Amino acid sequence: MLRACLPEMLDSLPPDHPDAIHNRRDLRIINRIMRNQAWFERTLPPLVRGGERILELGAGMGELAGRLASRGLSVDGLDLWPRPQAWPACREWHTADLRAFDGYGRYPAVIGNLIFHQFTDAELAELGGRLRQAARVIVASEPSRRRISQIATAAFAPLLGVNHVTLHDAHVSVNAGFRGDELPRLLGLDDGSWHYSCVTTALGANRTVAVRRG
Repeated sequence: MLRACLPEMLDSLPPDHPDAIHNRRDLRIINRIMRNQAWFERTLPPLVRGGERILELGAGMGELAGRLASRGLSVDGLDLWPRPQAWPACREWHTADLRAFDGYGRYPAVIGNLIFHQFTDAELAELGGRLRQAARVIVASEPSRRRISQIATAAFAPLLGVNHVTLHDAHVSVNAGFRGDELPRLLGLDDGSWHYSCVTTALGANRTVAVRRG
């Protein structure tokens, strides 16, 4: 099953479109099922040093950042969508395309939840070049590219009440997901300067934890 990166329907909708609002509800359910946010809560705190700034790529409505705040972590957000109303005044929000963002140098820790799979191999290589200049820690949870995930999506999505945008994007996301250590290799973290580990979960996540050596 070769990796195929295709446009997602959500990217063509404004944030206040009813289908986009329904999709955000669906993503909250999917994240709970995959236990993505709980994993970040366990994994990230031991990796971040005191005073280090954290940047979440594709921060969406800020739910993950809010969960991490309960663990004493402060996270700035980067997304194409505007700053959420509930985003804390004390934290920065960058409305920008992560491929063109010029502020990575301020963030030793970068995280992404279901965002890296939206980019082609070439775009990930370029993004990795930007991240490697300053980041010390990169943590990501992405879809695992496997047929069983496609089968499970087709079987259970209707039972969860997901809309047509979520159903379409879920299939696209799995096709663009990762196997094994593909993500850190695409980001260029296999040059000997990084220690990384990748785990695939039974619930369909491919998770990467990368820490710069030294």
